[in-house]
Amino acid sequence: MESTKTKCPHCGTANRVPAAATGTPRCGKCHRPLPWIVPAGDDDFAEIAEQASVPVLVDLWATWCRPCLMVSPALEQLATERAGHVKLVKVDVDAAPRTAQRFAVRAVPTLLVLHHGAGLARQAGALPMPELRRWLDDALSSATQKEATG
Repeated sequence: MESTKTKCPHCGTANRVPAAATGTPRCGKCHRPLPWIVPAGDDDFAEIAEQASVPVLVDLWATWCRPCLMVSPALEQLATERAGHVKLVKVDVDAAPRTAQRFAVRAVPTLLVLHHGAGLARQAGALPMPELRRWLDDALSSATQKEATG
């Protein structure tokens, strides 16, 4: 499992961000939360996505899918806006068929929100940014409510 390089949106410093870790990544220079955007496959999905300390937005996508390529920048923007509160995990369904089968992916993109491995929300197909933001915020508020009630 590798780390990815992420540029801090606040100070511009390049940081290495691990695919899986306890806590959330922070900039080594300004110490502000970094966007946590990492790929996952069949062999490391559980460690990267299901054991994450924050809710995970899973993007099940394919390289040949135009809507997938169109929604990807919006997902990355949401992960940047919610740095420290959400992790974006990108899964290429062609490279990770077991993960795609496990989540019964019938169309791409399929988006999931997981928290401690439990599914909170699911969306098949790309959405415009306002609807995508609302869908994610609803799922994240559900995660917060579940944690508050124990």
